[in-house]
Amino acid sequence: MTYDCAIIGGGPAGLNAALVLGRARRSVALFDNSQPRNAVTHASHGFITRDGVTPAEFRRIAYEEVLGYPSVELLPWEVTEIHRTDHRFVAVASTGKRIEARKLLITTGLREIFPDIPGLRDCYGTSLFSCPYCDGWELRDQPLIIVSENSGVFHMAKLLYTWSKDLVICTNGHAVLDNDQKQLLKSRNIEVVEQAVTMFIGHEGKLRQVEFADGTRIERTGGFITPEWKPKASFQGSLGYEVNEFGGIATNEWGKSSVPGVYAAGDAAYVMPSQLIFAAAGGSKAAIGINMELTEEDFV
Repeated sequence: MTYDCAIIGGGPAGLNAALVLGRARRSVALFDNSQPRNAVTHASHGFITRDGVTPAEFRRIAYEEVLGYPSVELLPWEVTEIHRTDHRFVAVASTGKRIEARKLLITTGLREIFPDIPGLRDCYGTSLFSCPYCDGWELRDQPLIIVSENSGVFHMAKLLYTWSKDLVICTNGHAVLDNDQKQLLKSRNIEVVEQAVTMFIGHEGKLRQVEFADGTRIERTGGFITPEWKPKASFQGSLGYEVNEFGGIATNEWGKSSVPGVYAAGDAAYVMPSQLIFAAAGGSKAAIGINMELTEEDFV
């Protein structure tokens, strides 16, 4: 059997694409190894009708809806290899299972690379986060720390000032702010620490203190960390698609990549902003683009 579309990744982009394609009566092979990046998060926010939903509940509801369409098949494996042959795509799973599909949608998302700071992982997802729009409300009016090794920390500070006026910026040993930026931050009583963070100190995921390289500690109850973003899976070597400035798969407005028949959506494509609602919307648009392309081919 050759599927109309193989979707690689079962996050909000892949699930919403499967829903749209299933409703269009397209046969879909949905690969999902059940390792979502947001599993560490206690609740997801900013998605209308699902604000505050746990990642597990979101997936449960999504699969209940998606698998209600008989042409969508869940394949619970990781895809390790993809190649093209005779106008078809062959996806090979870690189990050795191989399937063919007319179109390919990559929705594998991102992986986060954090600084190696003791205590960070213990607090991440409970009192340390990466997205103010996702978790800023829950940390409103608290004493917060912003840790970032790039110049985007200035924008992050301005953004978070809406949620809390008690901010400390740490560039973790990097000089990424100019004097004008430092003066503006100082005028808002935002302290800048250029030393490295040596430890996050907390209890049961709740941040209490931050320790710096000189041994000093400050009291903080939460904060935001800027990770380095990398594609969770890359098939560029075998497929040859172009990437954008952020390292994601370059696409047009319908999720179509530079390679005929290959689409991408969600964090795998635009990288930022990384939110459920953006990813789901991107999956829907890509599915419509795929269905339009299949329709035109079927009428030739």
